[in-house]
Amino acid sequence: RRAAAATAIMTTDSVPKEAVFTGKDADGNEFTIGGMAKGAGMLAPGLATMLVVLTTDADVQAEMLDVVLRDATRVTFDRADSDGCMSTNDTVVLLASGASGAVPSAKDFGAGLTQVCAELARKLIGDAEGASHDIAIRTFNAASEKDAEIVSRAVARSNLFKTAIFGKDPNWGRVLSAVGTTDAAFEPDQLNVSMNGVQICRNGSIGEDRSLVDLEPREVLVEIDLNAGKAEATIWTNDLTHEYVHENSAYSS
Repeated sequence: RRAAAATAIMTTDSVPKEAVFTGKDADGNEFTIGGMAKGAGMLAPGLATMLVVLTTDADVQAEMLDVVLRDATRVTFDRADSDGCMSTNDTVVLLASGASGAVPSAKDFGAGLTQVCAELARKLIGDAEGASHDIAIRTFNAASEKDAEIVSRAVARSNLFKTAIFGKDPNWGRVLSAVGTTDAAFEPDQLNVSMNGVQICRNGSIGEDRSLVDLEPREVLVEIDLNAGKAEATIWTNDLTHEYVHENSAYSS
C-alpha cells in the first residue's frame, strides 16, 4: 500500500520516492519515520510543485513535531533547487500516530527526521525533469550561513553554469560570475572553487588544469571556499538539458 501511494502521487516523476528511518528512545522502544515525495519540475521549495507526506509511530507532541519539522525542512527541502521555478502546491505534512509508544527526545527524533527528509530531497533532485547530473553546491568558510546559502543558490540558478555541467565543461568562470551577483562577504582574490575534488580556481585565478575534472559521473560536487568565516551551506540542483526544454515546451497547460 505504501508503494502504491507513492506511485499514485507522481506527475512527471519517473519513479516513486520513499525513505525510512528506524530508531529507539532512551528506554529501547523502537520507532519508525517514513516518507514519500513527488516533484520533478518547478522544484524550488518555498514554493514548489512538491508534495511530501511523512509519518511516524513515535509518541511525539504536536509542538515538538512543528519545531523539528521546520528545522529539518530548512536544511533539506528548502535547499533543493532544481530549476528555480515555483508553483503553489508546496506541501510537507508530518503525521504521528503514537502507536509504538516510543517517546524519543527532540534531538534523536529530529536527527532521524532530517535523515528521511534529506534522502527524499536528493531523490527529488535525482529525478528532476530531463536531468543528467545531480549537483551538490557546497559553499564553506562563509561569513554566515545565510551568505553560504545565497552563494550556493545563485550558482544553482545560473543557466550558464547548469548548461556547462550538461556539456561536461568544468567552467569555473561561470561559477564566479554567479557568486559575484550576490552580496555575500568575500574578497575575489581569496576565493577558491573545486569540482569533483579538483581545485580549478585558486585565489580567484587559475588553479589545477580543468581537464583533470571528470564530469562523466552523474554526481557532481562543486565546492566554493569564500575564505570569509566558518559557516557553510549546501544547495542541491541539477543540470539544464535538451530534455528539460522538450518536456516543458511540448505541451500547453
